[in-house]
Amino acid sequence: MTDDEDRITGLLLAAGGGRRLGGRPKALLTHRGRPLVEHAVAALRAGGCTRVHVVLGARADEVRARAALPDCALVDNPAWERGMGTSLRAGLESLAGADARAALVCLVDQPGIGPEAVARVLGAYESPASLASAAYHGVRGHPVLFGAAHWPGIAATATGDRGARAYLKEHADRVVLVECGDVAEAYDIDTEADLAHLE
Repeated sequence: MTDDEDRITGLLLAAGGGRRLGGRPKALLTHRGRPLVEHAVAALRAGGCTRVHVVLGARADEVRARAALPDCALVDNPAWERGMGTSLRAGLESLAGADARAALVCLVDQPGIGPEAVARVLGAYESPASLASAAYHGVRGHPVLFGAAHWPGIAATATGDRGARAYLKEHADRVVLVECGDVAEAYDIDTEADLAHLE
């Protein structure tokens, strides 16, 4: 791993309150005996992110108490109810003094995305101007890699539940798509029916 690659920080958005899941925070949903947030952090680390920042919101104190998140920077987003965009902004702000060259963004409610997809997207990093995204049979998904040069523009446009969607659409010609459909599944845990994906 190069020095620059060592400065790519995993950024896990784990603040959601699970509104369509009866108010159960997604970070604390159990999968294979552990909270989802632990699985997502493990995937980032195993995929090559030596540093991980986790953005918490819904029942943040309970997540801190129940989840084992050693050596992670835990970032509180008091505005989490206003949508994922606020978590993305809080996460990027937390990287400002961390000497990071890029952020590799994952969502806590996608347990089908593991270290292989993380490593592939991480491998697309070239410079702080890099912009890359996993793709699933040609359709853009997560993880997404944002070089530091893009952070101000992303923070300025991240609103509601859209996160960086508007920014990525505007800069679509610069986004390197990294096909991951053969190594990961990009489903979300959003509804009661989706809980069938959990073990």
